Amino acid sequence: MSQIVCLHSFRGGTGKSNLTANLATAIACLGQQVGIIDSDIQSPGIHFLFRLDEKKIERTLNDYLWGRCTIKDTAYDVSSPQVIEANGRIFLIPSSLKGSEISRILREGYDVTLLKDGFEELLDRLKLDYLFIDTHPGLNEETLLSITLSHVLVIILRPDHQDFQGTAVTVELAEKLKIPKMLLIVNKVPSSLDFDAVRQQMKELYNVPVAGLLPVCDEMIQLASRDIFYLRYPEHPCTQELRAIINKIRA
Repeated sequence: MSQIVCLHSFRGGTGKSNLTANLATAIACLGQQVGIIDSDIQSPGIHFLFRLDEKKIERTLNDYLWGRCTIKDTAYDVSSPQVIEANGRIFLIPSSLKGSEISRILREGYDVTLLKDGFEELLDRLKLDYLFIDTHPGLNEETLLSITLSHVLVIILRPDHQDFQGTAVTVELAEKLKIPKMLLIVNKVPSSLDFDAVRQQMKELYNVPVAGLLPVCDEMIQLASRDIFYLRYPEHPCTQELRAIINKIRA
């Protein structure tokens, strides 16, 4: 059965898009067919990680939402050689970076029910095993729809008190929506902290399984969203943690 995995954070700057790209790649390297939707229409950018040239992007999620094309027309095969060798595939549905397109979204909005139809069409037409949704931070109409439709909700936060409060709101909402599976990832954890203590704190605060804790990583910072960390550093401890997270998503 195809799975929709929604990655969300209440605040920006958590590394959500980077984690979405890396986790989707990790699953594709297991021979899975994976789609990624950049539904952060107001501030898109996940295509940078896959080195998808903006000049080659003819159709985006924006075009689909305004009836200019089908959702399949917006899907770009961004599979790396490693993914292809593993018999996997990654299809990316980017959002537009054009200022006029973003301002139109902010000004006019769109019919969010089209997102639901688009998700279902992608799963069917591309024969996807997993569809990852990179959401806009915070809670708005399209984010709520994405969360509602997901089989797995992955909430990303930093060890920061503002993140703690926002995450509590998201967890409470997800529980009311009866999301089948919810996981936490604590990202950008300073190495000076006791990771076991942080994990225990998260369990006590939210009563939600902690899929993984990822430290502040110099190599990730230096990579600066120019590539997929999982592929560039296959033996790195953070890559090992990403694999452990994937196992919990798939369980």
